[in-house]
Amino acid sequence: MTTTEHPSVRPGLAALRRARELFLTGHELPDDVPADVAAAWKRARFFGVRHDVTDSAPEAPRPPARPAESALLTAARPVLERIAPALGTGQGALVLTDERLRVLWAAGCAADDARCRDLSEQEVGHNSAALALHTRRRAEVHGPEHFLDLWQDVSAVSVPVLAPETGQTLGTVTVASELRTECTPHPGAPLAEAAASAVEAELLARSRAAERVLLDAYLRAVREHGHAVVALDGRNRLVSEAAGQLLSPEGLEALERTTVALLRDGGRSEARREFEGDSGTAARPAEEAASGTGAGTAPGKDNDSAAVAGSASSSSSSYRVELPDGADCSATVALVPHLGSVIGAVAVLEPVGRVPVASAGRTAVALAGRSVPWRHAVGRATELALTPEPLLLVGERGTGKTSLARELAARPLVVDAAEGELGAEIGGLADGHPLLIRHVERLAQPDVAALNSLLDTRPGVPLLVTYTPGAPPGPCLQRLLDTLAARSVTLPALRERPEDIRELLPALPPRPAPGQPPLTWTLDALRALEQHPWPGNVTELTHLVRALAETRRATGPVRRTELPDPVREGPATRPLSPMEHAERTTILEALRLHGGNKARAAAALGIARATLYRKLRGYRD
Repeated sequence: MTTTEHPSVRPGLAALRRARELFLTGHELPDDVPADVAAAWKRARFFGVRHDVTDSAPEAPRPPARPAESALLTAARPVLERIAPALGTGQGALVLTDERLRVLWAAGCAADDARCRDLSEQEVGHNSAALALHTRRRAEVHGPEHFLDLWQDVSAVSVPVLAPETGQTLGTVTVASELRTECTPHPGAPLAEAAASAVEAELLARSRAAERVLLDAYLRAVREHGHAVVALDGRNRLVSEAAGQLLSPEGLEALERTTVALLRDGGRSEARREFEGDSGTAARPAEEAASGTGAGTAPGKDNDSAAVAGSASSSSSSYRVELPDGADCSATVALVPHLGSVIGAVAVLEPVGRVPVASAGRTAVALAGRSVPWRHAVGRATELALTPEPLLLVGERGTGKTSLARELAARPLVVDAAEGELGAEIGGLADGHPLLIRHVERLAQPDVAALNSLLDTRPGVPLLVTYTPGAPPGPCLQRLLDTLAARSVTLPALRERPEDIRELLPALPPRPAPGQPPLTWTLDALRALEQHPWPGNVTELTHLVRALAETRRATGPVRRTELPDPVREGPATRPLSPMEHAERTTILEALRLHGGNKARAAAALGIARATLYRKLRGYRD
């Protein structure tokens, strides 16, 4: 939930009322009409909204039915029912909408309002709920700012409801009242803020309980059947080791998109048709796939895996998912219910009878990463290493130069120039023994000169060199680099290949102890890792994984809140002023001192929690 800054001074209600009448009669608007209000009126006219509709007008379109029970409504209903009595008597109203501005719940004078079923601008024109959803901030709309005649005597304030862990906009809470003589601030703003905060807190509590249910379903499927299993809920992703080996990252993304489409509509056929049209990936009821009906059913398949997936929940529905071409498996997805809602799905993977083959562009080097920059660099290095000649690997600190060099050479002698001189190792190189020199930029000048002399007389020695650019090299080192430049490869930084992070994580040390599950990550945590610039590259990521593995006491997937503050909050997505930079640093330090608890951090800083949320999001907007 966020709050808005105090709005700029706007014209009085009488002036706005006269301007609206001019607009509706086709006259030019005065210059003092706020640009956002004028634009909203024009959009309403473009959408064909009737300003003069009434509840009893026979030509008024039949209001759409309220949407079915949703996770937001389930969490918000008890909160709003406790708050509604604070409206008192009169013309007050309390309204909850979803992310499409469909009204999920209403109390007060809006409960029986036929126009209060859909608050999108396409249906009713300018209103506070549509404005709050668009700006992701608290918004107020008063009397003549509305487009409908019905709401000319209404003042309303709306606050967006945000998913506590992802920041995704889920809907809005609106408090409406009789028109105020003063436009702002609306007296119902504290009530709307409190309601949105309480709904977000309830959503957070319920999501944690739902994640536990999904985790139990995942563990039960893995333990009872030993299949390749993936559990998904749109935010979290649990992947068993067998599933990770069977399904490529591209296939996993396709499976997740299909599953999220099923979850969004509770498995109804509309979701299956919608997704099939978008991506070519189909989801069909498991009974239909098992019986051989429907296009694309592989011969010889039965519904064993459907039964396995269905074991996650006896009341769940199962759907057979045909993954895109190139995948070596199919999946049966079982929806997992909790408290009357579908909160996730467990997918059981099964091979389709083909022998797995390496994907295109994948090299023989056993290093994680399938991004184009990484595959290109590794492929070029592998090609050059086929001949026993010098090879120069260039890259930032921690990009994996030494790991790649060890893969390219057969048992090379490794020398770290940061730890001492080369000595007799140069003689072994002249005898044909592979030599790997790390941190060549730190070599003493006599060693650099010796290498230059050796390469002048024997240019084909099996030498591998890693170089981290930094201070300008001296003339002797520059000559060595120039000699090796024709057979050099530059490795990309981790920030240039963020899509590789999901494949890197299970390959990084430390390995889990016998009998212990590996670290898994929520989707929100993975997104935070992918957005971090990683100045220390893979080495920095390794340190983070090792620290979590050694100190973590929580169970289940690693959450975004468990990540270090700079990683959790992500980089600022716009240039910050010196004041903003200092402010952001102070907030992050307060969060670190209070273990990521935003309420305690806000109290320590002497600001409201809503203000802290708003400032953190402001650095990212």
